[in-house]
Amino acid sequence: MQTKKKLLSAHIAALTMSAVAGTAIAQNDKAVEEVVVVGNLRSAADDVVVERLESDVVSDIIDAEIIGKIGDSNLAAALRRVPGVTLIDDRFVFIRGLGERYSSSLLNGAQIPSPDLTRNVIPLDIFPTSILKSVSVQKGYSSDIPAAFSGGLIDIRTKGIPDDFTFSVEVGTSLNSETDGDVLSYSGGGDDAFGRDDGTRSMPGELRSALSTYQGSLAVGDILNDLNLSGNGNADVAEAEAINRNLALALNRNINVREESPDLNRAFELNVGNNFHLDHGMELGFLVGGSYESSWTNREIRDAEFGLPDDAFSERDVSTYNVSANANATVGWRWDDDHSVQMTALLLRNTDDKTTVRDYFGSSTPFSEGRGNRDYEVRYEERELQVLQFNGDHRFGGVVRETLGMEATRFDWLNDLRVEWFYSDSEVTTDIPNEVSVTYQLNVDGDGNFVSQNLQPSTSAGDFRFTNLQDEVENYGSKISLPLYFDNYELTLSGGYNYAKKARTYRQTEFALGTSDLAFSGNADGLPSDIFSDDNILDAGNGFEIDVVGNNGESYLAAVTNQAVFGEVDLRIGDAWRITAGLRWEDYKQVGLPWDPLDYDGCQVSCDGDDIAESVFSEDDYYPSVAFTYSTSDFGAETFQFRVNYSETIVRPDLREITPSSYIDPLTDAIVKGGTDVIPATVKNYDIRGEWFFSTGDNFTASLFYKDITDPIESFERAAFEDALAAQIINAESAELYGVEFEWLKGLGFLGEAFSPFFVSGNLTALDTEIVAGDRADSPTNPTRPLTGASDLTANIQFGFDSTDGQHSAMLVYNVFDERLFLAGRLGTPDAYEQPFHSLDLTYFWYPTEESTLRLRIKNILDEDVEIEQDGVTTFSYAPGSSFSIDYKWSF
Repeated sequence: MQTKKKLLSAHIAALTMSAVAGTAIAQNDKAVEEVVVVGNLRSAADDVVVERLESDVVSDIIDAEIIGKIGDSNLAAALRRVPGVTLIDDRFVFIRGLGERYSSSLLNGAQIPSPDLTRNVIPLDIFPTSILKSVSVQKGYSSDIPAAFSGGLIDIRTKGIPDDFTFSVEVGTSLNSETDGDVLSYSGGGDDAFGRDDGTRSMPGELRSALSTYQGSLAVGDILNDLNLSGNGNADVAEAEAINRNLALALNRNINVREESPDLNRAFELNVGNNFHLDHGMELGFLVGGSYESSWTNREIRDAEFGLPDDAFSERDVSTYNVSANANATVGWRWDDDHSVQMTALLLRNTDDKTTVRDYFGSSTPFSEGRGNRDYEVRYEERELQVLQFNGDHRFGGVVRETLGMEATRFDWLNDLRVEWFYSDSEVTTDIPNEVSVTYQLNVDGDGNFVSQNLQPSTSAGDFRFTNLQDEVENYGSKISLPLYFDNYELTLSGGYNYAKKARTYRQTEFALGTSDLAFSGNADGLPSDIFSDDNILDAGNGFEIDVVGNNGESYLAAVTNQAVFGEVDLRIGDAWRITAGLRWEDYKQVGLPWDPLDYDGCQVSCDGDDIAESVFSEDDYYPSVAFTYSTSDFGAETFQFRVNYSETIVRPDLREITPSSYIDPLTDAIVKGGTDVIPATVKNYDIRGEWFFSTGDNFTASLFYKDITDPIESFERAAFEDALAAQIINAESAELYGVEFEWLKGLGFLGEAFSPFFVSGNLTALDTEIVAGDRADSPTNPTRPLTGASDLTANIQFGFDSTDGQHSAMLVYNVFDERLFLAGRLGTPDAYEQPFHSLDLTYFWYPTEESTLRLRIKNILDEDVEIEQDGVTTFSYAPGSSFSIDYKWSF
């Protein structure tokens, strides 16, 4: 049965083809959103339009063409164009004011692990836009997706097999206004340009062996005890000290920070695919590709204490060398429109090699007294995601019935029986080898100019940390749907099964190296490699020693299993009414255990049964959803849709947050601690949306939404030593969120023929949020406050141009968010708010031939700074600078 919605989508596609004759009619970045550059994109436009119109819940869709049109290079940046979506740290998505824990991401409908050490969600900047077909942002819950849903669900769809032979190659370069001179660097490994450590930074075998020999400790006393136990009992301290110093030599100490000229930023991408048409309507195709990008960025970051911003502050010079190396392969088989099987393999590697010089002053070392500290830091973080997926889609009408000889009328009900299935196996590894920080005492004059530095007199002046995270996720499921047709209504019954399991291993081993000898450290003013030279360490008079930091309590083991069964009833009455009701049952189990792999005498995990029992969480529950849709050709549009959604969902804590382990939050530098008492939050979601679709391709949408959250999971500040910042993950008492969204697309041809190549689109979101801290929070300044990361107002406006000759197009994009809570204060300290950031970006395309495209991009044209304020005092700031890039693509 072909509905009016399908007729409208075809009409829009046809107008798109005829009105611009091979150039583009742009549609807004959320709904139809297709830029038709050549005629064979009509089917893609149809698919996007139909999916938006036929969705049974509130959802937004952005496809590959509009992403390319705007010029975003990764998925996180592209999602800023969707209504109600903002970014934190240019990586983590906030949907409708709710942080990343309240949203989830799928890849081709399957769960995959996150390579981020501090969050269980996927940092979306790791996905290059070159591999994307489209992205769906589902804001209304439906029973066929995981119940861990509130802000929204992002389904990332990768490109499938092409219709014909395709080949493309793209090269480009870029620069940043803040990275226009020398950068900070150090001696790394031989494979750094490939985003891979060659072993230079890995933990030395000598230290691994020593940890086993001395039962997890390198302290002189423990070495001495081992010598006495294994020998004649006559070992002396000097012998143990000498062994300790020799072990220190195993550390990679070639870490002197220096200035050097950076390599040119570069980017390269290659894709090739083909489709082979076989007999009996069958097709076999493939698409393979790869991309590489390397770039340098500089940041000058300043953060300060609210009470003493001029006396207690830090200034950091940070240079980061980033390498992204990706590979993708897809093989697929199709049999007419009834059957398809596809295999997708992805390898995404993203590496940050960061070098930092940090000067800081605190309450005990104030700037006014001319003394402080300086840290030389190097941090190499390699993140790799491997995914192997199989997807199938089968209908049992058409060629199947004909082949099996089932053409009798009694089998008509099989025509639209559909079976979908998937299997996904993915693994992520995050490796941070030999992360080093060396602390000096610093002296400056009254103007802050450097006077002198010397090594901090402490056996922990040098910190050498080795960190590794491994996540493995297996996810599979299936869905069966059967539409039944009657005189004036259509009833679709569907249901399915989903199973997911995740296993995580997080290991952190840390060593301290230094000396408490005041005579030596007071004269040790050289760079780290010079001070930690072999001669200096082996000289017994200098007092150097190495040891394991703490009790290795930051390591942990965690696992999750979740099996679900869902069902849905979808009733259409004529072309006007649609009612969808669904129910999902999930059986969820998780465990998070602190792990000490260096505890050779006791239990590496707790030997206390009560502790283990407290680390296990299990629940099973039902999650309902219901949606109403009314469609008509009235209300001044070709099609008007009115939607109402209601659902009950859950938000579960991250795996790290269910253990008492602590970690450093990269956004706040706070020491964050979880706990076994953190429980899931429950959410009631309400959505109302009106959608106007016009035959010209213009559209307008208005949405209202409300969320009621019980036991919301939030980060609250807790007590810490001196100037340190610490936070605790707890369940607050309750939270509420109200909001309204508007989005639009309007061609400007009504102003006259000269304006016909232009269009304007955009979206606007207004929020009001409130969280009640409750009794579990540690003395919050404001027991009632906004949700962290929620902006009262977010706007995104796009002004586009497509020349009538098809050779030029451009997009000017403006994005801004209102101030948003960054960190809630404690004991009267004001809350910290990130200030509005006005982003203005320009992308220009020139199509000199049918096969080639030249693209120029300028980002942050206004050269805005990132700033955080507490009660009018700027406590954090840095300048991201303006970025310029140019690339050339040739394809056929």
